[in-house]
Amino acid sequence: MSGSQCCENPPSLSSSSGAGQVQEFGGLTSYVSGPADSSSAVILVSDVFGFEAPNLRKLADKVAAAGFYTVVPDFLHGDPYVPVPEKPFSIWIKDHGPFTSFKQFHLFVKQNKLSYFIHCRPFEYNFVIAKVVVELAKYAYIQAGVLLHPSFVSLEDIQGVKVPISVLGAEIDQMSPPELLKQFEAALNAKPEVEGFVKIFPGVSHGWSVRYKDDDELEVKSAEEAHKDMLDWLVKHLK
Repeated sequence: MSGSQCCENPPSLSSSSGAGQVQEFGGLTSYVSGPADSSSAVILVSDVFGFEAPNLRKLADKVAAAGFYTVVPDFLHGDPYVPVPEKPFSIWIKDHGPFTSFKQFHLFVKQNKLSYFIHCRPFEYNFVIAKVVVELAKYAYIQAGVLLHPSFVSLEDIQGVKVPISVLGAEIDQMSPPELLKQFEAALNAKPEVEGFVKIFPGVSHGWSVRYKDDDELEVKSAEEAHKDMLDWLVKHLK
């Protein structure tokens, strides 16, 4: 399994970035932002570079500003991917593959839902980013999902989802090329019982929405548009 496009443009990680705070949440170190008394929560799942990526935390703060209690757990357990020759992506991913992640995320959702119900705060969870979103959506473990430039997601995966799902992809993407995204759209259109939305952003590459360069006007504008689309989807299905 090649890292290829999913590992391009690594961000400079910073544990102090963002308007929120780092704390333990559900047994995991997490970046938390937004109103703690909100009745809806959004969990952002990081890409391979982990929960300290500054642009991911900026996105979390945007979601929080829309009224959601927002959590970015460190599902990588302090081991984000670092592009160094000593540990290529093909070795790193063995400890952080989709199946391992799915088990972690399912347990995290289950445990925290129970915890919040006990405390009379029934949070509704939505997962953003990563193949695990689709796995959870197949079993309706989440209320809605958003995929930002997805990786390792197949047409069969999309055909199996049971909750509203939005797919926001890049025109220049080896991981999920436009041809595949159009197949996703056709599959969702064939399932009227599941609301779907697919959009391809021209001129940008895989990862742009959280790894955009501040001096690239097109990337910034497209990232902001994708963030708005994501927030509109969350408000529609979680508020």
